[in-house]
Formats: sequence, C-alpha cells, structure tokens
Amino acid sequence: MMLKKDSIKLGVFIGLLAPLLGIGGFYFLKFSSLNFFDYVRLLSIEKRALTSAVTFSLLANAVFFTIYINSRRDQTAKGIFAVTVVYAIIAIFLKFVY
Repeated sequence: MMLKKDSIKLGVFIGLLAPLLGIGGFYFLKFSSLNFFDYVRLLSIEKRALTSAVTFSLLANAVFFTIYINSRRDQTAKGIFAVTVVYAIIAIFLKFVY
C-alpha cells in the first residue's frame, strides 16, 4: 500500500534503496563465487568493476523511475530522479578521482 503513495519522501526512499538492490543484483550475477566482503574489496581495487556496479545500481533507479512516471505518480518520480542525479554526480566524481 505504501508504494502506491505519491510523495517525494517515498521517491527519495526508493531512490536510496534501489541502488543497493542493484549492487546486490550485480554481485549475484557476476561475483557470487566471492564472499560479499571480497566483492566490496574488489570494487575498491578494480576500477572497471566499480564502474559496472555503479552503472547497474543507477539502472535499478531508472527502472523504478520509469514505473512511477508511467503510473503518473510524479512526486515519487521526482524524489527518485533527485537521488539518481546525486548518485550520478558522485559516480562521475569517483570516476575521475580514483
């Protein structure tokens, strides 16, 4: 029932949670042979793996954004979009710093 609401707060919550699900999904698809802590260590060392994980996490936000836009829950979509922009800025920053 809560996911049917239309609020920016719900969008921010989904926008923060979806990338974590995306990174978890990326782990299970590509690196399930490693334990999770080795996966996190790999992400801190291997730039390509980190870029792929961040891309996958942003894709998870894009899926939720599309669902909420298509169901005309624009306030929730705005919250998801705002968090996605922040994540993208951080990802770009990390790409150039590390």
